[in-house]
Amino acid sequence: MATGKAQESSPDTGPEPVPYVVRVRGDMDLGHKERLRASFAEALAQAPAGSDIVVDLWNSSFCDSAGLSTLLTARTKALEEGHRLVLASPGHQMIRLLELTRAEDLFRYLPSTADVAPEEGPS
Repeated sequence: MATGKAQESSPDTGPEPVPYVVRVRGDMDLGHKERLRASFAEALAQAPAGSDIVVDLWNSSFCDSAGLSTLLTARTKALEEGHRLVLASPGHQMIRLLELTRAEDLFRYLPSTADVAPEEGPS
């Protein structure tokens, strides 16, 4: 359901830590909550110090309250460990869920992972 990979830095990135990308595939719901939680835990363990953790939502079209809870918990843990959770390619349903729960301002958004990672296709 979710896979992660630290991306290699390029000469233009300078001293800024390289983002760690978590690719979510499928639904973010009660049935996938534990795998999603494990993916975020792995990202926190492997992400370079101070780097952003980018959640690539391109291949995820649904998120329920269990998925949102897992995402918000991951955000809190990321902040505690000096990271920022960034949402890339969130769909309309995800944006609407964040708006309805007034959580939209808790995240930074990217239109895709193209600016943070080389194209690598589905993982």
